[in-house]
Amino acid sequence: MTEQGLLVLDKVNKRFGDHHVLRDVDLDVKRGEVVVVIGPSGAGKSTLCRAINRLETIDSGTITIDGTPLPEEGRQLARLRAEVGMVFQSFNLFAHKRVLENVVLGQVHVLKKPRDEAEKRGRELLDRVGIGAQADKYPAQLSGGQQQRVAIARALAMDPKAILFDEPTSALDPEMVNEVLEVMTGLARDGMTMVVVTHEMGFARRAADRVVFMADGEIVEQSTPDDFFGTPRSERAKSFLAKILSH
Repeated sequence: MTEQGLLVLDKVNKRFGDHHVLRDVDLDVKRGEVVVVIGPSGAGKSTLCRAINRLETIDSGTITIDGTPLPEEGRQLARLRAEVGMVFQSFNLFAHKRVLENVVLGQVHVLKKPRDEAEKRGRELLDRVGIGAQADKYPAQLSGGQQQRVAIARALAMDPKAILFDEPTSALDPEMVNEVLEVMTGLARDGMTMVVVTHEMGFARRAADRVVFMADGEIVEQSTPDDFFGTPRSERAKSFLAKILSH
């Protein structure tokens, strides 16, 4: 018997009205694996990411996290969201709270850590993502790249089993993209289980263990970065790569 993955999606379907956004999606993410999800816009990539964290409910199929089916709501769901961190396109920081407080809040309220311990951990994580000096500022005083690094530190503060990244660099100015990707590459090296929806093909090549290509709500193909970028099997993937790699 093969080891059960940390995140397992089995025949997951999701519709928005008549629009069938996820079609029988099967995905098995192993512990410590970095899976990068790419594909044209409207392929269902972000919905997939949000479904794993139950920010979107699914119509059918199952999602299990470390062997436990995704709970419907309530306390179990809050606990599960602590185990699966999420980093959004738009940072989603608390604007009226200082940077350190953004990283401390979840530790105190969800993990029930003593505040001094949470602050110590928060400062360590802000140092780790390279913005320890910004701890007492408000998010609006930081660049987009710095804000996204706060969001990553906040996700890490919950000691998650996995982190989902939904287009983490697409709202950033080009010169800030690399500072965020560098932090993510470091996490990948450290063995963090990650599912990353991104347009950054360089990151996919460098950091992914597996590239998952989606189109029209389906996983069309998945393979190692070398195989996917070198010898894509499907016509959809070939034409997608031809478009983006010719620029």
